[in-house]
Amino acid sequence: MAEEPAVEVPAVEDIVMEEVIEAPKEVIKAPKEVIKAQKEVIKAPKAVVKASKAVVKAPKSKKPAMTEIEKPASLVKKEARAVALSAKFSVSLKQAEINRLAKRKEIVKRTAKYYKEYEAADKEEVRLAREAKTNGNYYVPAEARLALVIRLRGVNNIPPKPRKIMKLMRLRQINNGVFVKLNKASKEMLRIAEPYITFGYPNLKTVREMIYKRGFGKIAGQRVAINDNSVIEKALGKFGIVCIEDLIHEIYTVGPHFKQANNFLWHFKLSCAKGGLRVVNNHFVEGGDFGNREHFINNIVRRMN
Repeated sequence: MAEEPAVEVPAVEDIVMEEVIEAPKEVIKAPKEVIKAQKEVIKAPKAVVKASKAVVKAPKSKKPAMTEIEKPASLVKKEARAVALSAKFSVSLKQAEINRLAKRKEIVKRTAKYYKEYEAADKEEVRLAREAKTNGNYYVPAEARLALVIRLRGVNNIPPKPRKIMKLMRLRQINNGVFVKLNKASKEMLRIAEPYITFGYPNLKTVREMIYKRGFGKIAGQRVAINDNSVIEKALGKFGIVCIEDLIHEIYTVGPHFKQANNFLWHFKLSCAKGGLRVVNNHFVEGGDFGNREHFINNIVRRMN
């Protein structure tokens, strides 16, 4: 007889495991319904919120009108006074600006006039020299009317008379300088104090550079920097000198108010000469330094300014 094929029968344990594995799928599907139920529960408070908003919106009650409190009389007067002062101040500022611009234009005109005057004087000097040379003569320029005096020596071994003269000229320290109007009296004073000073006749450039760079004014006995034309106008305005160019012109030309202009200027405090001096104890014409240098005073001022 033929043998029948053997049939494999699954074990009992395998059947049980398949049932256990397939069971959780149904358990996993169950939470979806729970989540939907939660969403419906969460949506519910929105209606509650809308209802609460409706409750908050109550009919607005009209506020009572604010009654304005009247200002005290003193405060009203103070405000009116402040407005009046502000208007007056603004008007004064505008007027001051107009005056400043007008004054500036006048100063520019004066300066231009002075430069023309200086140029005309130089051309006249050249013309006279050429005319004298053409005629076979010599031209002798006019005597200088302005001198620049500089002190070279200290305080030791100076006789009383030269000491007093230098004090009158405001030359109290070494390297102090002043402008001096030349006349008979001043020339005699310079002759007596000659061994202790040097002097000469400055040109326009020297006068301008010294006043611009080393110039200080004297107001109420105080040394004040000339940093604005108002300083000059305050002290010398009554003499018609309102700006620094007026002051330079008055000094250089030895004008009618030279005394007041020169007294307004503080004595110049110069530096030691660059390159040093030659021999202080010898006269300038002997290779030294003291005495009259005439127009060579401009050279030493360049080294000391």
